[in-house]
Amino acid sequence: MPAERLLPTTEAGDLVALAREIARDELAPLAAEHEEAERFPREQFRLLGKSGLLGLPYAERWGGGEVAYEVYLQVLEEIAAAWMSVGVGLSVHTMSCYALAHYGTDPQRDRWLPAMLDGELLGAYALSESHAGSDAAALSTRARVDGEVYVVNGTKAWITHAGEADFYTTMVRTSDDGGRGVSCLLVDGETPGVSAATPERKMGLTGSTTAQLLFTDARVGTDRLVGAEGEGLRIALSSLSSGRLGIAACAVGLAQAALDEAVAYAKGRSQFGRPIIEFQGVEFLLADMAAAVESSRAMYLDAARRRDRGMPFQRQASIAKLVATDSAMKVTTDAVQVLGGAGYTRDFPVERYMREAKVPQIFEGTNQIQRMVIARELRQAAG
Repeated sequence: MPAERLLPTTEAGDLVALAREIARDELAPLAAEHEEAERFPREQFRLLGKSGLLGLPYAERWGGGEVAYEVYLQVLEEIAAAWMSVGVGLSVHTMSCYALAHYGTDPQRDRWLPAMLDGELLGAYALSESHAGSDAAALSTRARVDGEVYVVNGTKAWITHAGEADFYTTMVRTSDDGGRGVSCLLVDGETPGVSAATPERKMGLTGSTTAQLLFTDARVGTDRLVGAEGEGLRIALSSLSSGRLGIAACAVGLAQAALDEAVAYAKGRSQFGRPIIEFQGVEFLLADMAAAVESSRAMYLDAARRRDRGMPFQRQASIAKLVATDSAMKVTTDAVQVLGGAGYTRDFPVERYMREAKVPQIFEGTNQIQRMVIARELRQAAG
């Protein structure tokens, strides 16, 4: 059953209720079929845009909802609980808007941000490369100035929405000065010379397209530089701190869905003359699953409230991402166990949940990287 919410205002409660209604009525009934067919949910993103859910944490001046991050994340959790590919896509789109919203000039925001927030345009975040995943400062996609344009060449890897997105927030190398030589470009998806490779064949999130993004003498106007040259790595890392909270919320939604399915099955399945939920071996398993879901939710909400108050939250974001995604992997695996042989079939959604739970431990910084971030902050705090 849906998790009880403690929201700061009645309006926030209404917003989360709207998201829950859309998730239940418009997303959940389509999820299994779309994932089976590996069909990208473009119309569902348009629906979220029309419903005002694609720009929630951004300023009303440019068409955003200007809601607290803790509220946005709870909306995201509801979406992910119904359909993980759409939840992850919403998180990626929100992160793709971050650079322009926080580092762009007002004329740049006036020109591009409204269409990005109202659902007309769908975004992607292009940072990773085949040899520059966790080591973002090592990226090699290069942009050289030629008059009023940057000429971009290189290949990005593991890009969510590659080939489907209308714009790409792209980190490129504009000088050889290591991490200080990285800059951020807002690239139009229709730019000649920008294309996507064949989508990756993935074990989960099969409705969400992931592919290499190819730049071949792509000419991108210098007016699409976000922030100053050399500021790209700082923009990227700042975006990731908020993006990790989005992935944490998605992971909690997925785990909640798995828990709900396991509880419903355990109540309806009888052995030895009584429902299996009455057996201690099952009820303790369900209790541990519930504890993992609730504690993960508390972690992302704590980090979000810090962010909303202007407090440092990077360490808490990494902890939330680490705890929530590891928990989702455990909870979905245990949900399959509760359902037994039925859980291993595609007649029930828990096998899909289990497959989908793996990649959140990897993207937006692997959980090993999260441990490094947490440990580094602890060292710094200790002096």
